[in-house]
Amino acid sequence: MIQVGNGTHVYEVAEGWAKLPETMQWGYTHGVDVDSKGNVYVFHTGKPSVVKFDAEGNYLSSWGEDFQEAHGFYLHKEGEGEFLYVTDTAGGKVVKTTLEGETILTIGTPDLPDIYDGERRFVPTDVAVAPNGDIYIADGYGQSWIHQYSANGGYIRSWGGKGSEPGLLNCPHGVSVDLRGGEPEIYVADRGNHRIQVFTPDGGFKRVIDENMDMPCSFYYYGDEVYFPDLHSRITIFDRNDKLITHLGEDQQAYKQPGWPNLDAGYYRQNRFSSPHGVCVDSDGNVFVAEWIHNGRVTKLIRRR
Repeated sequence: MIQVGNGTHVYEVAEGWAKLPETMQWGYTHGVDVDSKGNVYVFHTGKPSVVKFDAEGNYLSSWGEDFQEAHGFYLHKEGEGEFLYVTDTAGGKVVKTTLEGETILTIGTPDLPDIYDGERRFVPTDVAVAPNGDIYIADGYGQSWIHQYSANGGYIRSWGGKGSEPGLLNCPHGVSVDLRGGEPEIYVADRGNHRIQVFTPDGGFKRVIDENMDMPCSFYYYGDEVYFPDLHSRITIFDRNDKLITHLGEDQQAYKQPGWPNLDAGYYRQNRFSSPHGVCVDSDGNVFVAEWIHNGRVTKLIRRR
């Protein structure tokens, strides 16, 4: 039995969990999320882009032939339903779909000529939804802005812009709505600045978190804890006060290897991560990790304590 973690967070690695059909192969596995029934969805750059598994890793279905380059991936419960929000970096759009892949809403380049033109592209990397339905989009690979929309796609406001001062951003790779406190807060994975920035729902700067992380990518909340992939080779878990609980699968040599993230197959180990890009947690506390590797890697960690 191969384990990771320590203290109150110990997991068993489920070897060979994702049973991908022989007729399919992974591209870069960028996103992963889980629905209320325990089914797991993986968003990757191969075709079809969305692959659905049951909790045991058995293949169920797939869809998403039209996405040019899969990236951020977010499953949101709305009333009695559940929906996926996906970002397409090459297509320059965010798409809301049903769990079966039917398109509900598409948001493209914001009509902001002072920010976007023929040379300055909109390249969204992540999306989140607030309890009131507002949609937050991170333009991580474009111009380093956060854009806020209403539930039906109406533009509300933007904040950010490239820089290192508080409130400015350098590759805001991930965005999420934190509901652990009394009021919602917007967490931004300011990856290029190796930090997290926290804002009010209307974009007001609140604080910076810059300890015990290295290139945070995105966020997933489980109870009072927040899990996030550090692209530099580990999953990080914070408590409700954003203090470190533990790192999972840390490998501080992986990202220093020549050719990273696409290393020789012999380098990878089941209990160590190389380039984690997406993470989610199911109702039993099991953790799923998707890694930014050209032929993909998805790992399930079974919670033992």
